[in-house]
Amino acid sequence: MRGSFSIDEIDAGTRIDVFVTRHAGGISRSRVTLAIKDGAVLVNGDPAKPSRPLELGDLVEFEVNEAVAIDAHPQNIPLDIVFEDDTLLVVNKAAGMVTHPAHGTTDGTLVNALLGHVGALPGETVRAGLVHRLDRDTSGLLVVAKTPEALGTLGRAMQARYIKREYRGIVSGIPRDPEGTITGAIGRDARNRLRYAIRTDGKPAVTHYTVREELIQSAECVFRLETGRTHQIRVHLAALGHPLLCDPLYGRSDARFPLPGQALHAWRLGFKHPKTKEMLEFEVDPPREYLVTLAMLRA
Repeated sequence: MRGSFSIDEIDAGTRIDVFVTRHAGGISRSRVTLAIKDGAVLVNGDPAKPSRPLELGDLVEFEVNEAVAIDAHPQNIPLDIVFEDDTLLVVNKAAGMVTHPAHGTTDGTLVNALLGHVGALPGETVRAGLVHRLDRDTSGLLVVAKTPEALGTLGRAMQARYIKREYRGIVSGIPRDPEGTITGAIGRDARNRLRYAIRTDGKPAVTHYTVREELIQSAECVFRLETGRTHQIRVHLAALGHPLLCDPLYGRSDARFPLPGQALHAWRLGFKHPKTKEMLEFEVDPPREYLVTLAMLRA
């Protein structure tokens, strides 16, 4: 449901979540709160916190719909399994595969494939077993927990930044500095809910980069994350002025290259095994389309 209201004396002082719930046609307050956090509710053109009190003359605009239940079911989809035991598995996700079911993509995802392979995984059904995620067109390494204990231990390790993740990516142009750190809090883009942006009220995010190879009007870089925000590398590199090659959201697509989307690959993954406490480290090369693009840019 959509709405647009100018606040009068009667509603002045009302919390934004309470006001929108009153005018959202019976949609629950919890759903309205989630919509506010997702940037679907604007006050004078900007996202607001659910507790924000409205002032006389404020313009409130929203688009809120009741959530549709999404489930995940097993599917017989091939997986590139790098490592597996009775506690966890590490997979090399293909570019173009969505990590878990969501609105618009309810099957054919990595979680569907994992359930088809394992049968059952711990945690929320839609995100069963997932310790972290990758964007649809980002390829590479993901660790998946097979037991509740492993999911809890690896989840805490991820929050504490004990899991090492490195990415390889091709950026447009050549960064001025051969290595550096990009710092900028990330939140929903107020003008496009599909995008994220650097915002003062966003969640802290830190990305380290090193230029691995200079190419023709581009460069391949290695990225190391201190945080794991949605679209973090893509947002930070666009803010640096060097968006990832073929990124349709933060740069532009380029039909000359065989990439399905942004040139980004989760290259290395390292963590302590939650049961044996052994340090595990994995590395996988980027997919063929990425390597072909590299060769084209070297020519």
